[in-house]
Amino acid sequence: MSGVPSLRSRALSAALTAAGRRRRWASAEAVRARVAESARRPASHLPPRSLGRVAEVTRTIVGAWPVYDVSPRDREPAARVLYLHGGGFIDELIRPHWSLVRNLAEAGAHVVVPAYTLAPRGTADRTVPVAADLLSGLIESGGPGETVLMGDSAGAGLALAAAQKLRDRNGVQPTRIVLLSPWLDLSVSHPDQPEIETRDPLLARAGLREAGRLYAGTLATDDPRVSPLFGSLAGLAPLTVFTSSRDVLSPDSRELLTRARLAGTPAELIEADGQPHCYPLLPTPEGRAARQRITGLLDGLPATG
Repeated sequence: MSGVPSLRSRALSAALTAAGRRRRWASAEAVRARVAESARRPASHLPPRSLGRVAEVTRTIVGAWPVYDVSPRDREPAARVLYLHGGGFIDELIRPHWSLVRNLAEAGAHVVVPAYTLAPRGTADRTVPVAADLLSGLIESGGPGETVLMGDSAGAGLALAAAQKLRDRNGVQPTRIVLLSPWLDLSVSHPDQPEIETRDPLLARAGLREAGRLYAGTLATDDPRVSPLFGSLAGLAPLTVFTSSRDVLSPDSRELLTRARLAGTPAELIEADGQPHCYPLLPTPEGRAARQRITGLLDGLPATG
């Protein structure tokens, strides 16, 4: 996706920079302080009340995870989506995540949204198998339309790891995997990343590495459960990946495209010029176009936007 970023997009990126949003990821100490504060005062993962106006929302517990089921009102779901949220494995669901869930429900999808246990209590060795179980259950539930596995940022990495886990169990896959600004190599060591970091208004490598260390637990950073870029990409569902040029994690997406195609897995990469991390979640023209493209995928329609 080429072209000059919209005025609204440029203004939002400038506002994020001015607000110092990247300071949240500027150092290992900053991340540890946030994790400690979250332990003292856990953030809410509850959906906004407004979601209930357009969808039926119920909650169950799977293991220790609250899992929200969001279904369109007064119609049979046309697709099923397991959505895994981002936040560096240390932050809860927030309003932009729920806004995307609302868009998916309005497009006719039944969306399953787990509030998975965050790091450091939630580590990859515990989290990936439960996510794979949820994906397996959604696939087995059947029904019309596609079964789509979707995630953003850290949640996109978890989604890919869950798909790999399920493939290794029994070869089963969803219809499609959609990854938004995925974090796939938690070492954050790609040689292109230092230069991109200078233009990224949201993320910084030092804090990401610390969050990745907390999520890895006793596993090595290159263990595929932690960094699914290093796992086999053969036998996976077709991949649709969104990334952007001002996202320090964009090299992960480019590497994924190359490795997936070499493994024989269909993959497409949509890269937006001048956009920040997770731009499909943002209230900008570029974000809206990306969301329209995503909801089109739910019906198996040709991508547009």
